[in-house]
Amino acid sequence: MSLSSIRRDWSANPIREMLAGAVATFALIPEVVAFSFVAGVDPEVGLFASFIIGIVIAFTGGRPAMISAAAGSVALVAAPLVHAHGLQYLLAAGLLAGLIQIVFGLLRLGVLMRFVSKSVRTGFVNALAILIFAAQLPHIIGGDWTSYAMLAAGLAVIYLAPRITTAVPSPLICILLLTIAAVALDLPVLTVADLGKLPDSLPIFAWPTVPMTLETLKIIAAPALAIAMVGLLESMMTASVVDDLTDTPSSKNRECTGLGIANTAASLFGGIAGCGMIGQTVSNVKYGGRGRLSTLFAGALLLILMVLLKPWVSQVPVAALVAIMVMVSIDTFDWSSLRTLVVHPRMSSAVMLVTVVVTVFSANLALGVAVGVLLSGVFFAFKVARLMRVETLPDAAAAMVTYRVTGQIFFASADAFIESFTLDEAEGMHVLIDVSRAHFWDITAVAALEKVVHRFKANGITVDVAGLNAASSTLIGSLDNPLSLKES
Repeated sequence: MSLSSIRRDWSANPIREMLAGAVATFALIPEVVAFSFVAGVDPEVGLFASFIIGIVIAFTGGRPAMISAAAGSVALVAAPLVHAHGLQYLLAAGLLAGLIQIVFGLLRLGVLMRFVSKSVRTGFVNALAILIFAAQLPHIIGGDWTSYAMLAAGLAVIYLAPRITTAVPSPLICILLLTIAAVALDLPVLTVADLGKLPDSLPIFAWPTVPMTLETLKIIAAPALAIAMVGLLESMMTASVVDDLTDTPSSKNRECTGLGIANTAASLFGGIAGCGMIGQTVSNVKYGGRGRLSTLFAGALLLILMVLLKPWVSQVPVAALVAIMVMVSIDTFDWSSLRTLVVHPRMSSAVMLVTVVVTVFSANLALGVAVGVLLSGVFFAFKVARLMRVETLPDAAAAMVTYRVTGQIFFASADAFIESFTLDEAEGMHVLIDVSRAHFWDITAVAALEKVVHRFKANGITVDVAGLNAASSTLIGSLDNPLSLKES
């Protein structure tokens, strides 16, 4: 790592970095507490994890300015294990998941993100924005007029304060003003203290108290793998979003390894495993976070707030945090994607919409992305298959007909390739199949060529195949194909 990159990551505009990290911290609190309840653990477990993950990944991660913490996607996977076997088995599963993520990074498998299309990433971002907003509805619906007034006031401060000053991020001003108002007027509003048991001490290093047996491994293996894969997927997607927002590259493999180290550390200090938090990351970037200092400060401030300043933080109205999360959801949603729905190719728009729908209705980010990637692959294969064509060039004088094949021959285009050849027009002629402008990609393609040749020969028609490129010839030769074909 060069000296210039170290300076950029750690000492460029430190005040702005810390203020941006502070916004991300306050945006973390309600989500981490809520996700802790989803996982079936005390809020302090999620808060400890978020502190440890934030501190560790600031040094080990591959994407500066990214915020990682205890996340809802991981909580959903972890919940069944907690309910069935308890917290200690979750900590053991988190430890194993971290080791899996480290291996994933060391094997340089972060390259798999190249297979996630822009449409899937946009759908992922939009779905997460919807889920973030939906998570705030329990705090909004059913409240009294005081709660609605506080929420409205919070949103007004967040969006109007920048017109007066940008020296301090408006979400921090919102928290300060609403807390002062709630305390001074003794308003009957829900506060952070009402969300659940908050930490009252520093996290302590401890090995998970589970039997070191094969039976334990059987219990935690599947959940650990699920936690590892979901965490990697969400972190890689979040890193890609930050790449786009900041127009800077990141090391996906280092991010995989860094997340593994962070989750291993979190599990050893009594915290749940986590991953990248896209909403909080977007807020961090929006308010100026560009380096590792913002990530480090977000994690450190969370511990300071929850332990050292707990009496004051406990009085922060939940409405202020909800206002911040509503702002996060609005900023996270890619509003331009709505305008481009009718401009982009229909298949790309369909992939984006399907990713959103599956993710929102399943509340499973990994499933939504997996369906989106699968659909992208199917549509791509369909599009490429349609580009394959076969021209028929008869030459009556020479008693010969040439079939000129153009395009990619693979499993999706093999049937169309076979159907392009008819016996009637080749009857009594010598057939030449010119594939110099085509490429055969798989055994389905080779089998299709073999079927066409055998069909002609079975009907007494002589046939030659010419123009095979080196790669196609190598594939056919590796399959011990009996056809005698000519290379161009």
